[in-house]
Amino acid sequence: MASKLLRAVVLGPPGSGKGTVCQRIAESFGLQHLSSGHFLRENIRAKSEVGVLAKQYLEQGLLVPDHVITRVMMMELEKKQSQHWLLDGFPRTLVQAEALDRICDLDLVINLNIPFETLKDRLSARWIHPASGRVYNMEFNPPDVHGIDDITGEPLIQREDDKPDAVAARLRKYKEAAKPVIELYKSRGVLHSFSGTETNKIWPYVYTLVSSKVRPVHSKEAN
Repeated sequence: MASKLLRAVVLGPPGSGKGTVCQRIAESFGLQHLSSGHFLRENIRAKSEVGVLAKQYLEQGLLVPDHVITRVMMMELEKKQSQHWLLDGFPRTLVQAEALDRICDLDLVINLNIPFETLKDRLSARWIHPASGRVYNMEFNPPDVHGIDDITGEPLIQREDDKPDAVAARLRKYKEAAKPVIELYKSRGVLHSFSGTETNKIWPYVYTLVSSKVRPVHSKEAN
C-alpha cells in the first residue's frame, strides 16, 4: 500500500453520477473532494477577480473558458499539497489536463462510462438548488417538497442545458472534449473505466480499485 499522497480524478459526462461517486470515495478513504463547480460558485459568491470573470461568461450562457477554470483549480490545489485529493469536474479538456500535468502526476483516473439513454433520462429529471449546487433527481432522489430545496426551503430550478432538447448537444460536446483526455490517461496506464446504468452497482468495483491505492477509513463498503 503506497504511503505517498494519492492524486486521483473522476471523469464522466453530466448525469453520470460523478458527484455521488466522488462523495463516496472521499468519505470511505478520507480524500479531499475537490469539485470545480463548488470552487467556481465559491469564487463567484466571494466576488474574487476570477469569480467576477467566470460570472460574466455564465451570465451570457457561455462555458467558463479553460484558463479561468484552470486558475481556480490551481489556486485550490496549491492549498492541498499535503493531502490526498480527488478531482471532480477537472480536467475536462486537454488544455486543463496539460495544466494539471505541470503540477503533479496522477495515480488514478476513474472514468464513468454510462449509456447515452441513461444520461438523457437522468439529466431531464434533474433539478438543482443554484446557490449550493445541490442536485435532485425527480425519479430517484426527489426533494421532500416538490420544487423546494430540503435545507433552505428555496426554489429549485431546471438548468436550460438539462432540458431535453439541450441534453443531446451537451453530451456530444462533453464527449468531444473528453476524448483526448481519456486517451491521454489511457496511454499512461492510469485510466480505469467502469460501465453501467446504476451507480450502486458500479460502486463496489470502484471501492475495490481505490482500496488497492489507499487504505479505507471505514472497513466496510459504505453506502
